Amino acid sequence: MKTVIIHGQSHKGSTYNIAHMLGEKIGGELTEFFLPRDFGEFCTGCTRCFLEHESKCPHYSKLAPITNAIDEADVVILASPVYVYHATGAMKAFLDHYGYRWMVHSPDGRMFTKQGVCISTAAGAGMGKTNKDMGDSLFFWGIGKIYKYGVGVMAIDWDSISPKKRSAIDRKTTAMANAIRSRAGHVTPSLKTKAVFFGMHLLQRKGINERDQKHWQEQGWTGSKRPWKT
Repeated sequence: MKTVIIHGQSHKGSTYNIAHMLGEKIGGELTEFFLPRDFGEFCTGCTRCFLEHESKCPHYSKLAPITNAIDEADVVILASPVYVYHATGAMKAFLDHYGYRWMVHSPDGRMFTKQGVCISTAAGAGMGKTNKDMGDSLFFWGIGKIYKYGVGVMAIDWDSISPKKRSAIDRKTTAMANAIRSRAGHVTPSLKTKAVFFGMHLLQRKGINERDQKHWQEQGWTGSKRPWKT
């Protein structure tokens, strides 16, 4: 299996350690990126990815290593500490660049058989909203199975977390890794994902814009073909 982790911060705090722990427990090949160190550009809102092609994005080349890693991975992990009850600005800026991949536009068919994980931590609260920030993108990319893990560590760094809390984190990441491995190779989207895809299928038969409609037609999705079926 191949796992890619996109860390929403460049330092190695609690969120990093939990995500990395999970990645190692999943096993196989692990690739990690750190934001904004590995990518820190803001979307310019030029809309060229929607109307022409993603390669027209001014940041396409810089983003390409992460995009390629996501495309090749079996498991995509997005990890962000809570910043004012939401994901970090670096994570948000990163995810903004993939709006063209949402199901309403030009999704990548490979996403529908992948597994995704959202991980967030805070000294107190806000993990639910942070995981939703990231989970919305995973869902609308079409990721077949999504897990979320938010934990209030009651500490400002990894070394300060209590042994009891560490033990709970260890158990949770072990259980999640086991579930991910057990589903490897036979992931199918949820009924909600299939329903949204069907709605987009009807929409794209009429067309929103030429670029998106052409993509759906080329994939055969405006007909009976579905990306999660071979």
